[in-house]
Amino acid sequence: MSALCGIKVLDLSRVLAGPWAGQLLADYGADAIKVEQPGKGDDTRAWGPPYLRDAAGNDTSEAAYYLSANRNKRSVTINLAHADGQRLVRGLALQSDIVIENFKVGGLKKYGLDAASLLALNPRLIYCSITGFGQSGPLATEPGYDAMIQAQGGLMSVTGLPDGVPGGGPMKVGIAVVDLMCGMYAVTAILAALQHRERTGAGQHIDVALLDTQVAWLSYLNMNHLTTGMVPPRYGTAHPSIVPYQAFQTSDGHLMLTVGNDGQFQRFCVCAGAPELACDPRFAHNADRVRNRDECIATVQQLLLARGTGDWLRALREADVPAGPINTIDKVFDDEQVQARGMRMSMPHPLAGEVPLLANPVRFSASPIEYRHAPPLLGQHTEEVLRERLGLSLDEIAALRVSGVV
Repeated sequence: MSALCGIKVLDLSRVLAGPWAGQLLADYGADAIKVEQPGKGDDTRAWGPPYLRDAAGNDTSEAAYYLSANRNKRSVTINLAHADGQRLVRGLALQSDIVIENFKVGGLKKYGLDAASLLALNPRLIYCSITGFGQSGPLATEPGYDAMIQAQGGLMSVTGLPDGVPGGGPMKVGIAVVDLMCGMYAVTAILAALQHRERTGAGQHIDVALLDTQVAWLSYLNMNHLTTGMVPPRYGTAHPSIVPYQAFQTSDGHLMLTVGNDGQFQRFCVCAGAPELACDPRFAHNADRVRNRDECIATVQQLLLARGTGDWLRALREADVPAGPINTIDKVFDDEQVQARGMRMSMPHPLAGEVPLLANPVRFSASPIEYRHAPPLLGQHTEEVLRERLGLSLDEIAALRVSGVV
């Protein structure tokens, strides 16, 4: 039995942070109902190409972006602007344990679907609001998007090459990492609220913001600033507090060398045929190497140019010095460790026959993750859910379709 078997999630969110949270809860066993706008659905359904391809290699209507965050859910289309649609959602919320939404602050109040309204109907409900800037503060009503939050929240200031070198300047991370981290924080908060409800019987409103999330997970870089007043610079692939810990060129490519302590540096020096460097007072201890960063990196770089990437990785692994290849994504899925862990999987799909997906990275010993539903087609489960959850007849559902409610 899955860990969250029996827990019901009503997912009113779209794009990434909210859907990511809903997908994780569904992976852990919750029954997640995704409510979407009739005829349009989640914005990411149109965020292509690329699209899922069928067996003949033709594009389907399902964008790859949408597929990334909606596994294990059932899709229901309901028009929230229609009074009957609002009644349907309230009925679903009455039977739910969790509601996830990422409308602008106050956006659901006019429909009677805000936290206060639904908690009044279902006091055990855990209602999670995900917004750009939170439910309070001068920017609360403003929309927030991942890239702008990466900039405003400080991430871009510490990502990329330093000023003054070719290609230097602030840079966005290559994936919507703020959205993803916000979804993760939302899940941990929801699980904590479930435990609180177990003790007290009471639900609650959870307020999670992209900007708060970004500020929080700058972690030790924030502490570097708070403890010293220093503004962290950009180091490219390097680490601000550990040297050598960055990408290096080899004779035929690159590798990532991640020397985390003095013992590893000593072993690296022996492996590289320069054991004397470990005794050099400039490099003997990590603090020395950080203070003499440029000299240390230049010395290590010259050593690494002597051999190819494959030779170095084999030698460093034998010497117990952490290092890894810098893989393109196709190489990631060719990696024997990734394959051994089963990170690529597939599920049956009504349009493509089969859809390739990423597995959830968590491995439970007693409550394994079950893959029950491929990312659903728009409204694929409307009739099923309305009959199962609300007891509507086929005629009643047909009438709702005619009136544009579903």
